[in-house]
Amino acid sequence: MPDVARTNQAAENFLVPNATFFVELFAFGLILFALGRYVVPPINRAMAERQDRIKRQFEESEQAKAAAEAAEREFREQITDARHEAARIREDAREQGAAIIAEMREQAQNEAQRIIAAATAQLEANRQRVLTELRAEVGALATTLAEQIVGESLEDDARQRRTVERFMAELEKSGDGSSSDADVDTDADTDAEVEQPVGKSG
Repeated sequence: MPDVARTNQAAENFLVPNATFFVELFAFGLILFALGRYVVPPINRAMAERQDRIKRQFEESEQAKAAAEAAEREFREQITDARHEAARIREDAREQGAAIIAEMREQAQNEAQRIIAAATAQLEANRQRVLTELRAEVGALATTLAEQIVGESLEDDARQRRTVERFMAELEKSGDGSSSDADVDTDADTDAEVEQPVGKSG
């Protein structure tokens, strides 16, 4: 009986190693070996790969952020350059427009002066032509009138010419609204010429 009680007491004392303890210890060691050999390395590799992937993603995100900031700076610089270029183009266009307007104004003034000069020359030519025609017609009328007044033919060309010139001069002076001593001289010459033929006829 004392041996059975001692055996039961030893069985109840867990601090005392027995065969079951060694089996359990061996099984636990085997499990740890299996975990360390076949389970933990893949987990570690997966975790390391995941960490590397996260690190690469973080680096890529940093690079993308830096690239985005650089692209934004470049975009802002391009916008600034584009604004400066647009301002320069507007200024050049304004200067070119002013130059074109000035050139067109100068051309218009030159054309106007040319037209005025041509019109003045045409008017002068017309005036001379009208005066020539009028001198011929008035000369014939004055000669006829003088012949009727004097009573004899004015066949002398110099006399006809002087008569016509006096008449035209008087006509031009009367057209200008001016009167001078030349009219008196012209009348005196006319009277002298008229009296001279009358004296010859008498």
